[in-house]
Amino acid sequence: MFAGRSWDDWIAEYAQSHRHPVNRLCHSFGIPMIAASIPLFLLALWFDGFWIWPTLLFVIGWILQFIGHVFEGKPPEFFKDWHFLFVGLRWWWAKMRGRA
Repeated sequence: MFAGRSWDDWIAEYAQSHRHPVNRLCHSFGIPMIAASIPLFLLALWFDGFWIWPTLLFVIGWILQFIGHVFEGKPPEFFKDWHFLFVGLRWWWAKMRGRA
């Protein structure tokens, strides 16, 4: 459960806004790039000059997300509900397993 709904409900609603193949492809790369950038930012605290790599992953990942939504013709779900910021990675994982 997340915010009073099951993860399956969140993922199903997210999937409805991510049907265009280009959007799905952009999200398939953009979501893991963003997710990988977060722990890499922590590493950057100990390695001088390393911050550029997580920054690039984060920015390029978000650019891919927005490019995908141009093809989809719909705004990102998190514009209407911020909880969707936490659903994307779950959707990606379900997609990689053939369940979304």
